[in-house]
Amino acid sequence: MSAKYDLLIKNGTLIDPGKGIHGRKDIATKGNRIAEVAEEILPEHAENIIDASGMLVTPGLIDLHVHVWEGVSHFGVAPDPTCLARGVTTVFDAGSAGADTFAGFKKFIIDVSATRIRAFLHISSQGMLSADIGELTDIRYADVQKAIQTCEKFKQDIVGIKIRMSKVLVGENGRESWNRAREVCEATGLPLMVHPNASPVSMQDMLGELRNGDIVTHCFHQSDTGILNNQGTVRPEARTASDRGVRFDVGHGAGSFSFDVAESAMGQGVIPGTISSDLHVYNVDGPVYDQITTASKFLALGFTLDEVIEKVTSAPAAAMGMTDEIGSLTPGSCADISIMKLETGTFKYTDSHGQTRTGEQKLVPASTIRAGRLYAPSAFS
Repeated sequence: MSAKYDLLIKNGTLIDPGKGIHGRKDIATKGNRIAEVAEEILPEHAENIIDASGMLVTPGLIDLHVHVWEGVSHFGVAPDPTCLARGVTTVFDAGSAGADTFAGFKKFIIDVSATRIRAFLHISSQGMLSADIGELTDIRYADVQKAIQTCEKFKQDIVGIKIRMSKVLVGENGRESWNRAREVCEATGLPLMVHPNASPVSMQDMLGELRNGDIVTHCFHQSDTGILNNQGTVRPEARTASDRGVRFDVGHGAGSFSFDVAESAMGQGVIPGTISSDLHVYNVDGPVYDQITTASKFLALGFTLDEVIEKVTSAPAAAMGMTDEIGSLTPGSCADISIMKLETGTFKYTDSHGQTRTGEQKLVPASTIRAGRLYAPSAFS
């Protein structure tokens, strides 16, 4: 007689903020689904058992902003060793590929990775290929019809449109590129993710034109087109945008996260909806390292453990309309689970500008279950 469950995780502290769960529970999987969550599940009912004593058990982490078009985009890192092995089961690539390159991204990265990958399509058809040439300095790359057709062809993979609005990336085409990205969003119904740093279009104008469900990533970056004005006050347009459903995402990156800006904005009541890493080749060896380190920085900034876990699980799942599948430990949802340890001590964290903060807690990945399969098992398994 076969076992009732394939995998049983016992004795861990389950944290599922979306369902209001924080306590010692057992969780079992069958196939690629979560089968049961209970105070006690008998070990004889399971084929395989993980003793998670002293560990946290959460929904698989979700990173809303990464770059994993390895080998083609100059930003790309391999998703499985940098994401899945570090507790992240679902990632959203933020514009590495455009209409001219997306088919290859799907064939060689999305379809063959164990990490679940969805993507924001870059409005530039070349995506983020070159470190030396801005992807929208030639406006011909912002081909609206080609982008719409790509979104339609790959509708299971593409979740939104991405634009990087920095002057060095758009040249003289900032306003026209923005207009074309908005046109694609209007035609497809998909949200826009905007990288607003050092934009030739004012932050007031960009915020004023964003819609419910659109995303401002790098929300705590340090430039004139940030959510703080020159006096260090949160722009009223940012509050208005948030009130109408525009989402603010961390998107740490190599140059887009400032402790000073984060502390000032949060002190004025602007809290990010999601915590993402903007992981890429230029920051994977620091200061970002991975999403779980980025999340730990917010523990140092005063977030509770449940608040941090919520912003890397249920919140991004809700933002992407995927709560039925990911971001939760509810029976019937995909068996994506992160097992981690909350270490205590003295930990130094660094932002994108070399500024540091000291925290007393650090999240450390132990094992990851993706669609019911165990990856990167630690010694306790």
